[in-house]
Amino acid sequence: MRRQPPQAKMKTMCHFFSRLLMIPAIALGAILAALPAHAASSEWHENAGGRIRLVTAGQPDQNHHLQGVLEISLKPGWKTYWRDPGDSGVPPQIIPDGKYIRQANFEFPAPARHDDGYSQWAGYDHSVLLPVRFTLGPKARPEDLAAQVMIGICEKICIPVHASLALRPSQLSHEVVDETLVHNARAALPHPASENFGAELVSSTDATLNVEVFLPQDAHTADLFIAGEDGYVFDTPLLKNNGKKTIFEVAVIRRPAQKPSGKGVPYTLTSPQGAVSGFLPYP
Repeated sequence: MRRQPPQAKMKTMCHFFSRLLMIPAIALGAILAALPAHAASSEWHENAGGRIRLVTAGQPDQNHHLQGVLEISLKPGWKTYWRDPGDSGVPPQIIPDGKYIRQANFEFPAPARHDDGYSQWAGYDHSVLLPVRFTLGPKARPEDLAAQVMIGICEKICIPVHASLALRPSQLSHEVVDETLVHNARAALPHPASENFGAELVSSTDATLNVEVFLPQDAHTADLFIAGEDGYVFDTPLLKNNGKKTIFEVAVIRRPAQKPSGKGVPYTLTSPQGAVSGFLPYP
């Protein structure tokens, strides 16, 4: 076996420890306690506004679920979209190769509202981590995985980015960093909605929803993001305070011919005190 020259080995170790210093101490301690780790990542896919890659950490659980993340690194001034970007954007999409991955689903950190002068949309004006939950076939290994990813990024105009991303086992010096990346992405997700911090559909017509939101006691402002999925399309929610109640009015632009049978309409509610996500009943 060919040995690594001392200078190269020292350079590798220095790079490894310099990256460890960037990890919060609590998260690093938790991950080091769980070693030996396993991580796999794709190569970066470069584009005009930044770059993207897939990263996974750990092994599949008993239900064949594997946790991962789509890392979107944006250049200054560029933006990307939430799950429902509005009427002019491109929502993030991930399509498994069909051989080893049965399903792949994104989860989303809380977005912000953006206005580019001719439309409003929900998304991120900074680099962002989108958690992904892969459902694998029984014989699949993390390093076997590949997927097609499409996202929209924009500066003055929006560009669809298509990438074929195949995972490879991470180098030993990268495993802790990749584990931390996936851990931090999931920790940044909105908390589950509750009766004290959440939203409730109080009335609806064919054209309009009225949604009451409940906020922490010291929260005086809020924004509501409703995802048009399962055949629904919604306009931007408008805040309509009604006495002591905080009501958002949401115009229904399109609805399916039949009411779906899923969990409901996904929403995220944000305030200075944090963010929560949940589902509203299908109207």
